[in-house]
Amino acid sequence: MKCFQCFKDKFRSKEQRSCSSAASPHSISELGEAKAQNLRVFSFSELKQATRNFHPGLKIGEGSFGSVYKGTIKPADGKAEPLVVAVKMLNWKSYHYQGPKEWSDEVQSLRDLKHPNVIKLIGLSAVVDGERGEQRLLVCEFMRKGSLANHLFNQASPALPWNTRLQIMHGAAQGLAYLHEGFRVQLIQRCFKTSDVLLDEKFNAKLSFGFVREWPMEGDTRVITRAMGGTYGYAAPEYVATGTLTYKCDVWSFGVVLYEILSGRRSIDVNCPISERSLLEWVKRFPANRKRFRFIMDPRLENQYSIGAAREIAKLADACLSRIPEERPEMSEVVERLEHIIHVSEEETAEKMKNGAEASEIEAPETNLQVE
Repeated sequence: MKCFQCFKDKFRSKEQRSCSSAASPHSISELGEAKAQNLRVFSFSELKQATRNFHPGLKIGEGSFGSVYKGTIKPADGKAEPLVVAVKMLNWKSYHYQGPKEWSDEVQSLRDLKHPNVIKLIGLSAVVDGERGEQRLLVCEFMRKGSLANHLFNQASPALPWNTRLQIMHGAAQGLAYLHEGFRVQLIQRCFKTSDVLLDEKFNAKLSFGFVREWPMEGDTRVITRAMGGTYGYAAPEYVATGTLTYKCDVWSFGVVLYEILSGRRSIDVNCPISERSLLEWVKRFPANRKRFRFIMDPRLENQYSIGAAREIAKLADACLSRIPEERPEMSEVVERLEHIIHVSEEETAEKMKNGAEASEIEAPETNLQVE
């Protein structure tokens, strides 16, 4: 779990809202309406108990939004097995501008996100605690395998197999396509990262909704936002330069993530030599149509991958990384291309196994490769 940022521009009226003081216990009680919307409303004491009083040993994420804890809650009916969840305790600074109505509306929007590749919201809590003041918490499904970032960049974690990487690429793309094109309003991740991709016990990818920003689809979707922090390795150039944000910024970020999955390298790695610190600059030395392209591949794959499929993924990443936003593909197009690439990879693997060849680097006949 990574930074959870409340949606500062969500559900704003056309007139400017002034910052409100902390909501009173009476006004917060209006969130009881969530019970009628298939959301469970927890008391603060329930979540304290679930997380052993927010024990530091159960903290699984932290950022400017607040902290995330692993917890165990009792089922609503008291009969089923206890449920492991992620409890997100939001920092006051991330929601102080909201009144209870805006908070309630925001939660209902999160509740309406229903897609196998988007994290599920289970419930919430909003109370005034004597020790901490006003507290707002979200309870989400717990992803047992953690983030994609941890599996790619933590050398202590087993390397992700090639087919699992393809599965994760496809799932993440489907999640973004849903946010961009399948929900009732357009949702944007802003700076999509490998830490935003969470994995269940079967390595199915689900997007953490904590990064989404929202506005109506009609008219101009651009918006000028505040400065970002810690995301320059993923941020689209137009966002870095002017703060202009569109859903095509997510497409750029997805291109960065594709190269991270191929290479096992971070978008920015200060531990690398200066000439190799920027992943996007480094991969330019090894274009997809050159024989040296294989040098970008994650060595932990140990050549157990389809080089033909890898080249196609790099070409797709390059399309996502167009400096001209309008030339970047829609995420639904990205999904289609990935499905074709996965099919090609599976066919190459099957052909290799059929011929009884060594199951090493699987490479289909390639043409138009430039020799250096």
